[in-house]
Amino acid sequence: MTEPVTYTLREMRWWDIDPVLELERELFPEDAWSRGMFWSELAHARGPEANRRYVVAEAGSRIVGYAGLVATGEQADVQTIAVSRDLWGTGLGGRLLAELLRAATTFECAEVMLECRVDNVRAQKLYERFGFEPIGVRRGYYQPGNVDALVMRLTAPENSVQGTEING
Repeated sequence: MTEPVTYTLREMRWWDIDPVLELERELFPEDAWSRGMFWSELAHARGPEANRRYVVAEAGSRIVGYAGLVATGEQADVQTIAVSRDLWGTGLGGRLLAELLRAATTFECAEVMLECRVDNVRAQKLYERFGFEPIGVRRGYYQPGNVDALVMRLTAPENSVQGTEING
């Protein structure tokens, strides 16, 4: 039996972009984000006008997951959640999502939206456990594969994170 992986969640910083990109390309080879996309997101994650929250999960010196959210008015949007394949099924995705929902609550958002590939049943089940409900489909959203996105919504995100902890 293998030892459980101990990880810590912390704010994503610019020096995390390269290891995050490695994981991004491994998990999403067809539609991986670019370095510029991450830089742009992080540029809005600090300071008095910050409206984004990006976190990484670290196991030792290795980035094993990351997640990000943007808040606009009373609505937040989950931009990305990724977990290293060797940690699928360990609860890390749930911890990352809980941290984003805490951020949405801090930003005083009444609802959280996200898009999920229609063929990513694992992620859909995670979101449903947190109370997200499907509300529509965006045809051909993920390019270049032309894969549809399931649009999901959660109302009252503060009710979905009570009793969750940040560290694994």
